[in-house]
Amino acid sequence: MRTRSLNHSVYQTQYHIVWGTKYRRKYLKEYVNTEFRLACYEVVKKYPTLFIHTVNSDNDHVHLQIEIPPDMSVAAVVKALKIQSSIQLKKRFKFIREMYIDGSIWSVGYFVSTIGLNETQIHNYIQYQGKKDLGHTLRMSFGSS
Repeated sequence: MRTRSLNHSVYQTQYHIVWGTKYRRKYLKEYVNTEFRLACYEVVKKYPTLFIHTVNSDNDHVHLQIEIPPDMSVAAVVKALKIQSSIQLKKRFKFIREMYIDGSIWSVGYFVSTIGLNETQIHNYIQYQGKKDLGHTLRMSFGSS
């Protein structure tokens, strides 16, 4: 994990963030996921101290591995990502616009965890989202056992 700095602070703050589609509707196909990624990078353009390591989705939820500086709250970043992606996906895809005439396309809540020494495991887990299990189980161990 790399060390970043602002004027008066040095930090290593990475997060794994997950949120779902409203009503868990399964519309996050690969072509929608591509547009979702572009929307996320629009937010990074607006807030250049953010850094997205990995973005992926399954049909009804998204995963991000992201660095957020200490002067921004996780809640504010998630809100910005959800708003921008909701606007962009509704603008780009008529079927999404018709599903959600008014309001966001995302569920209200989200999951967040900090990433420490298991950065590689989290990265691999996010990369694996949406891929079929080909007869063998991907084992992820989070924590010491």
